[in-house]
Amino acid sequence: MINIEAKEIWFVTGSQHLYGDETLNQVAADSKAIVNGLNESKHIPLKIVWKDTVKTADEITDICQDANANKNCIGIVAWMHTFSPAKMWIKGLSLLKKPLCHLHTQFNAEIPWGRIDMDYMNLHQSAHGDREFGFMMSRMRKKRKVIVGHWKTDRVQQKLGIWSRVVLGWDELQHLKVARIGDNMRNVAVTEGDKVAAEMKFGMAVNGYDSSEVVAHIDKISEEKINELLKKYEADYNLSQDLKEGGSQRDSLVDAAKIELGLRSFLDEGGFKAFTDTFENLGKLKQLPGIAVQRLMADGYGFGAEGDWKTAALLRAMKVMAVGLEEGTSFMEDYTYHFTPQKSYVLGSHMLEICPSIADAKPACEVHPLGIGGKEDPVRLVFNAPKGDALNASLIDMGNRFRLIVNEVEAVAPEADLPNLPVARVLWDAKPNLEVAATSWILAGGAHHTVYTQALTTEFLEDFADIAGIELLVIDEKTSIREFKDKINANEAYYHMFQHGM
Repeated sequence: MINIEAKEIWFVTGSQHLYGDETLNQVAADSKAIVNGLNESKHIPLKIVWKDTVKTADEITDICQDANANKNCIGIVAWMHTFSPAKMWIKGLSLLKKPLCHLHTQFNAEIPWGRIDMDYMNLHQSAHGDREFGFMMSRMRKKRKVIVGHWKTDRVQQKLGIWSRVVLGWDELQHLKVARIGDNMRNVAVTEGDKVAAEMKFGMAVNGYDSSEVVAHIDKISEEKINELLKKYEADYNLSQDLKEGGSQRDSLVDAAKIELGLRSFLDEGGFKAFTDTFENLGKLKQLPGIAVQRLMADGYGFGAEGDWKTAALLRAMKVMAVGLEEGTSFMEDYTYHFTPQKSYVLGSHMLEICPSIADAKPACEVHPLGIGGKEDPVRLVFNAPKGDALNASLIDMGNRFRLIVNEVEAVAPEADLPNLPVARVLWDAKPNLEVAATSWILAGGAHHTVYTQALTTEFLEDFADIAGIELLVIDEKTSIREFKDKINANEAYYHMFQHGM
């Protein structure tokens, strides 16, 4: 579902002919050694590809154009081993469309006190070579990731690994197809948005399809495939007695299996990696897809309920960023509060569609009534989420720009069992506290739908916002209402000026 083997990041080293062949040969050898070292790192999931040292404006322009045209190249790491006069970089940086990471490092970590001479100084010039490079990118208003430190350290490799994962997610959006099965939930505002602007900004194509197209795929599903999936349900989940073979609700599980197989077939045939549905436009579907959506999310598909295509796309991108990581990522909704004088919490859930990648144990598989939609009672997976640090992210359309809102949270154990709550759920402590977090979220216009993740940190989404060129608002332990308001107001001016090139 998520294949990253062909993806690569190019490592480009800057210098100039002024230094002569001997120094330039050493520059090339040193940069190759760095690339080899990074490719051995457990923190970096992608292949780093060494490229020839660029020494002229033409060479820089060529490598940037080559990167743009190469489908496997999804980003560039640039490093100035020596001084590289930055006017040479203007044309290349102007043309570059791929994400850029500026690695401010040095080949040797320590100064060789007893033998350092001017030859050593002239070779190890990253300290000011990278500053020259940094000026030009700032002068050009070029968004980039800056990582400072020695390339052998875990901290630097971890940061480079985070950026490379974000670049994976960004690359995914460039060719993502989102299927809106049915329309938006009627009269809902925040899940709407400008799909043309979204394709211009993120690359993703968002288009609508009727539920009858899914039904057409359901009608083609063989009994053999249905029985295979039923056996998988029985092996992977704790089925309620009514859902077991011979149980009174077994037919509901059979229908759910048909929906999953048909929905998978529809998505795969169309090349869709993200999708939405809505309980108001189910057509001939017998039940709102519950377990089907949950299992598709677990396999890496993006999803948004009630036509929420922005959350579906964001979830898919974040799933790709998190590939290979143990913690989960899911569609989520702020559902209800626990207000007490001692501590206040949010109970997150949805009608059905929470991804089992965030389950703390083997999920239960159950059927329960759904009071909206007018369809048969749907099958769903029910579970709690594990304790630990997490975040909620919301992508919204502000009319003149997209805004990404992030709230850092801590998942906690429920204070008691929830025997009558027939949905998957997670209880979290919003940072810095619920009062400040909810006030800030509402002031920012954050949606009720989010992407919840224990796999990714705020740094991932900060890098993503920079690459996308969108607004980022973070609510964390340091947030105060007054400063948050000031930031919102300042951003209004900034993005107006940015939009109009002022």
